Amino acid sequence: MSRFSKLSHVLWHCQYHIVWVPKYRYRVLKDRVAFELNKSIRVYSERMGCEIVELNVQADHVHLLVKVPPKVSISKLMGTVKGKTALQIFRQFSYLREKPYWVNHFWAKGVLCGHSRS
Repeated sequence: MSRFSKLSHVLWHCQYHIVWVPKYRYRVLKDRVAFELNKSIRVYSERMGCEIVELNVQADHVHLLVKVPPKVSISKLMGTVKGKTALQIFRQFSYLREKPYWVNHFWAKGVLCGHSRS
């Protein structure tokens, strides 16, 4: 089995390590929130054709190692994942909306992204 994947006209291996945090790095990614977040990230990533190699949800940040096909930009992937998961988390855990500074923003701006070489 090759580490490369195929599309119609290309062989590719684009693997990225991405880290992002909740707003103000609050330690809210625990228990049921972490479980639902893990499930949601997997669903939305796979819908975009990405393959999750590793996913680790910590109390105050998320690590994602993902293979992203060349036709999907990292900004599109992260915009979708962060946007959809924020809506879903607020919908399922409405007590998180009560944090006084969040104003409907669950995630902090930006991500840390690095290209993995193996």
